[in-house]
Amino acid sequence: MNKKYALLIALSLLAAAVVVAHPHMSKSIKATLPGGQEATITYSTVPSNESHVAKAPAGGFLNPHNARFNLSADVKAGDITIPAGDYMIGVVKNSEKDFTLVLHPGPFQAGKPDMSKLIKLDSMFLESQGKAAHLLIDISPGEGKFQNRAMLTLHFGSLFLGGALS
Repeated sequence: MNKKYALLIALSLLAAAVVVAHPHMSKSIKATLPGGQEATITYSTVPSNESHVAKAPAGGFLNPHNARFNLSADVKAGDITIPAGDYMIGVVKNSEKDFTLVLHPGPFQAGKPDMSKLIKLDSMFLESQGKAAHLLIDISPGEGKFQNRAMLTLHFGSLFLGGALS
């Protein structure tokens, strides 16, 4: 009888470990934009810790776990041109309920972004898209003011940002 209980306890502990295990996945997303340019996003899923965003100062740069973005060719996005190349995806917190999606060319020097090099995307911030338990970054067809355009999206907890890519 003791062997049965020991086996039951061992199986229960194993099941609990599987349920508690929290894998972080490396993701790569490739999309063809309306102009034919290839865009690639690479990032790792991380739990949505909104207290990190709340603590960030106004004007502060947030880089969601070294998320990267690559364009195969130049993209005209509204009034700006985003040159082909590699970027870090980031967010600038303008105020408590106002954020701008940005791209930083290449890797950071000395581990910090050069704020003068940021490419600010025409952005929209929504809190009506539900809650993402983990960081989600994608390229999607636009909605609202981005209708008929491609947009870079970033969903982190209850924060949802979209930035025009075309």
